[in-house]
Amino acid sequence: MIRLLLTFLQVIAILGCISSSAYYLFCLWSAAVFVGQRKQSPFSSTQSLPPVSVLKPLKGTDPEMYESFRSHCLQDYPQYEIIFGVSDAADPAAGIVEQLQQEFPDRTIRLVVCRETLGPNVKVSNLAQMVPASRFQFLIVNDSDIRVESDYLRRVVAPLAAGHVGMVTCLYRGIAAATLGSKLEAIGIGTDFCPGVLVAQQLERGLHFGLGSTLAFRRADLERIGGFEALVDFLADDYELGRRISALPKKVVLSDVIVETHLPEYDLIGFLNHQLRWFRGMRDARYRGYIGLVSTFGVTWALLALLFAGGAPWSWAVLGAVFLLRTAVALVFSRAVLQDEDLAEQLWLVPLRDLIAVGVWIASFTGHTVVWREQRFELKNGRLLALRSQCFRGDDAATGSNRPSEKSR
Repeated sequence: MIRLLLTFLQVIAILGCISSSAYYLFCLWSAAVFVGQRKQSPFSSTQSLPPVSVLKPLKGTDPEMYESFRSHCLQDYPQYEIIFGVSDAADPAAGIVEQLQQEFPDRTIRLVVCRETLGPNVKVSNLAQMVPASRFQFLIVNDSDIRVESDYLRRVVAPLAAGHVGMVTCLYRGIAAATLGSKLEAIGIGTDFCPGVLVAQQLERGLHFGLGSTLAFRRADLERIGGFEALVDFLADDYELGRRISALPKKVVLSDVIVETHLPEYDLIGFLNHQLRWFRGMRDARYRGYIGLVSTFGVTWALLALLFAGGAPWSWAVLGAVFLLRTAVALVFSRAVLQDEDLAEQLWLVPLRDLIAVGVWIASFTGHTVVWREQRFELKNGRLLALRSQCFRGDDAATGSNRPSEKSR
């Protein structure tokens, strides 16, 4: 009986190894397509570009925040404005914006104090109050911790010249702090989250969601989906915005631009709490796909095969093959897709991060509670419900640190 059970478990583990290996191969193919398209980018530096309003909701400070802001003021773009939004005029981020205004007096930089709380997602609540202060018909929303190159606006806005394109979004690389939690977060973004985005784009014949690192769209399309007011209850607001614009129907385009986000100094507990919130957000946003993640946990399946086979030679070969494919995905995405040499030096952490991810994935099914900066919410069908005895207050939704989208993810 025990032998029969072990044989059954071996078969399950081998099937997991096969499905994971197929997924890794698809990741590599998706990466090759993305890199190939980047080399053939149709962007022209001479094409006519419309004026743009860049909206950046703020709450508190982020690592390298001022330098991230400065990168938006150094754009090689004919006409644009930057509108920052805070819930409280005394927010420390307001002082950073004032410093930016002093350094760049020729740029149109405004600070909007968003005094109303329209819903539990304070970031989206602020955005709803920032839009009326913007002057232009083309809008870009990105998180407060995003740093960009000088041609960012040109390359992101260019695809919107096509009327059938409703949104442009971007992949991002995480710049880790010195802590283990921060490094594991960067590994997850670069070698798990970004591959998942490219695979989704191929399997679903295009993207049908947005990433909080960049959301570029027209004001008219925002109004057609009910404005930001329609999104103030959602955890994964960037995902939901892209999904609704895609349903207009308009095309969601993944730009060839890679932006940067400087990650906080997560300790291990902070990293795990952030991952749990992120995973539960993904679970509610894309439930079927989220269940399917079980077929992609290659390192775990290979270790289980090794265990159930009692260390048989063939099980070591399976472990080696799966690990080789997983390493190939990590290398290709860190170097060829994200062009991140710092991440490539941390790839020895990939197995640890993958094993933790399995544990968090399992834990995500044990409840519906998420925590944003010490405030607890219940998550129901992607919507946030404040728990009793708690009121809305700012959290890292307003900093933009909840990427699929962290952000939600």
